[in-house]
Amino acid sequence: MFDLPGSWVWDFWFADDGDRYHLFFLYASRALQDPDARHYRASIGHAVSTDLVEWTQVADALVRSDAPAFDDLATWTGSTLRHPDGTWFMFYTGSSLAPNGKNVQRIGYATSPDLTVWTKARGPVLEARGPWYETLESEAWQDEAFRDPWVFPDPDGDGWHMLVTARAPEGPIDGRGVIGHAWSPDLRTWELRPPLSAPSHHGFGQLEVTQVEVVDGRPVLIFSCLADQAMPSRAATRGGTWAVPAGNVLGPFDIDAAYPVTDDSFYVGRLLRRRDDGRWMLFAFHHTGTDGGFVGGVSDPMPVGWDGDRLAILDAAASDGVPMSGRSQDESPGDGMRELPTPFSA
Repeated sequence: MFDLPGSWVWDFWFADDGDRYHLFFLYASRALQDPDARHYRASIGHAVSTDLVEWTQVADALVRSDAPAFDDLATWTGSTLRHPDGTWFMFYTGSSLAPNGKNVQRIGYATSPDLTVWTKARGPVLEARGPWYETLESEAWQDEAFRDPWVFPDPDGDGWHMLVTARAPEGPIDGRGVIGHAWSPDLRTWELRPPLSAPSHHGFGQLEVTQVEVVDGRPVLIFSCLADQAMPSRAATRGGTWAVPAGNVLGPFDIDAAYPVTDDSFYVGRLLRRRDDGRWMLFAFHHTGTDGGFVGGVSDPMPVGWDGDRLAILDAAASDGVPMSGRSQDESPGDGMRELPTPFSA
């Protein structure tokens, strides 16, 4: 597990340079006392590991910019990947406040030759706008949700795609969460495109920290959402990280088919394929403790595989990699834990 004694650690993502794994994470000082206040004080930290278990903290990657800027309130969740020319790109969420005091989220990026020293590009490259995406003008949600960029190469070699946590301008308020989509020929200029999912009466208010991967030959989308940010039909499930079966890494994604991979004691699940043996691992941050309070800290790797048509956490001690008993949508080590009433996960 990776955690910091003086700070809350929550959302995170990885990069693999071939020798070391790099963990980028959001953190904020515990001196704030109220864990909900961490979102508006978030910086992007950095740690390295050779085994995905023992981590060494190194110099921070990014902090917020001086005002006025699209990221002058906080720097939030993103993804990191390498351009064919060797340049590392970190796409991240910039948070700022609108005149009415509501939070506005936009997507920017920074580049690095070595994953250590980062230089921000000037201004955001993407933001929410109609007709496909809800903006503050609708007044339907607590913020302008457009964050958590997940960037990956087109499977046919046609540029790059970005998945974004976004909301549709129509539909049930707690079911408007959609998979936002953008495309780029070069990672520097971006074209906003229609979402890859639709709002739903059995959906979610926000599909946070999306990721799409091909796990053991099967495409799968994962995202996170808590019960108080979803349609009532999802409340009893108490899911934290969810999965959606997919026929293609570019969807379209049927969010009605989402099922929980973890309960709400874990949040922001991330998939990573281990370099040494090719096995897929799930990481998440510890969300809710036995007292109902926020915990924080990135988990150790949890092996995952397919249990029929569902992605599931496997029993790491089992030689045949069978699904963990007691980790269904109704029974888990988190039983008896209460949800944290957090408005969003940065």
